[in-house]
Amino acid sequence: MTGAARRSELVRYDGVEIEVVIDGNGPAVVLLPSLARDSDDYDEVAEGLAAAGFRVLRPKPRGIGRSKGPMRGISLHDFARDIAEVVKAQGDGKAVIVGHAYGNWVARMAATDHPELVRGVAIAAAAARQYAPELTAAINVAGNPSLPDDARIAALRFAFFAPGNDPSVWLAGWHPEIRDYQRAAAAAVQQNEWWSGGTAPLLELQAANDPFKPKGKRNEMKDEFGSRVTVTVIANASHALIPEQPRAVVEALVQWIKSLT
Repeated sequence: MTGAARRSELVRYDGVEIEVVIDGNGPAVVLLPSLARDSDDYDEVAEGLAAAGFRVLRPKPRGIGRSKGPMRGISLHDFARDIAEVVKAQGDGKAVIVGHAYGNWVARMAATDHPELVRGVAIAAAAARQYAPELTAAINVAGNPSLPDDARIAALRFAFFAPGNDPSVWLAGWHPEIRDYQRAAAAAVQQNEWWSGGTAPLLELQAANDPFKPKGKRNEMKDEFGSRVTVTVIANASHALIPEQPRAVVEALVQWIKSLT
């Protein structure tokens, strides 16, 4: 897939505009980024999925690029509506939704609110129901460009990158101006409102070194939702996952999506 083939469209509804980066043609796959980051993180994954025969849709979160809409007084239901409108407009009304870290909350909310639009949900580096507060603090440091690089690198190593992987690739790409709004949107709903991801098939892409999902929590989703859940553990990756092991992510997604009826 070449850069020349990549294009961008605007999806508009009710005063909201969502910029969608599109790669490839075929069954739709929507990729959602993590907290305060852009869908550009998925460039290599998008290219791999497009090469495998999928139409890859990457909605930019509100406040990034040309995406805009209310940021105050909203909830995950509003972000889920953004995704639903993208699927209706650019995905032929049905899609697999992939959510990385914070994006998996939006993906599960979309599948809960709009089940008719969702073939399946892949949750990448999804946190356990509960995780250590120092991890949230590390996100704040890692995503603050005003802090010294060495402090941010230390936070990225602690919370996001497996030993031996280069955390400096995530010094850039943060949008701290939207972080608190995104957190407030999540806090405006109860976890149980989105946790199930509706009734769609679930792929849980776990990073082997992810402190947000330690080994003791490996089967948390599987134990709760049974045969709906497929668990794939990706080696040599932590919470960042996507920049660490993009090829392994593509392989796991393609294999699972092709298994869906």
